[in-house]
Amino acid sequence: MRHRVFVVEQNIPVALEWDDWDEASVHAVVFDADQNPLGTGRLLPAGFDPQTPTTGHVGRMAVLAAHRRAGVGGAILQALMARAPEQGFTQIVLHAQSHVAPFYARHGYAVEGAEFMEAGIPHRTMRLQLGNR
Repeated sequence: MRHRVFVVEQNIPVALEWDDWDEASVHAVVFDADQNPLGTGRLLPAGFDPQTPTTGHVGRMAVLAAHRRAGVGGAILQALMARAPEQGFTQIVLHAQSHVAPFYARHGYAVEGAEFMEAGIPHRTMRLQLGNR
């Protein structure tokens, strides 16, 4: 599914899509009644950034085009956010594609800093303090 969304739909190079963090990450996946995946996301493990051990990192949020704006992404994000305190995280940071920053803002994330390019797509850094929810 991530291949379909990121590589096929958004033209992100395959080499940028897959990394060594997939195996150690917590993944959330939403399936339909026939067990077809509709969307996914991941929460990187505590060891991802030793400089900020209490900061969780959400990424690789992908929802198939036909299922966007139907609550799939929100369910995935909420599931990952619920797991963050279990790993000792007090906040979550993510890199949102700029056009979907309002989605994350509706879930309590705030934009930080200027827009930047990642994999050829404009992004914004966003942060959520878990204790303030």
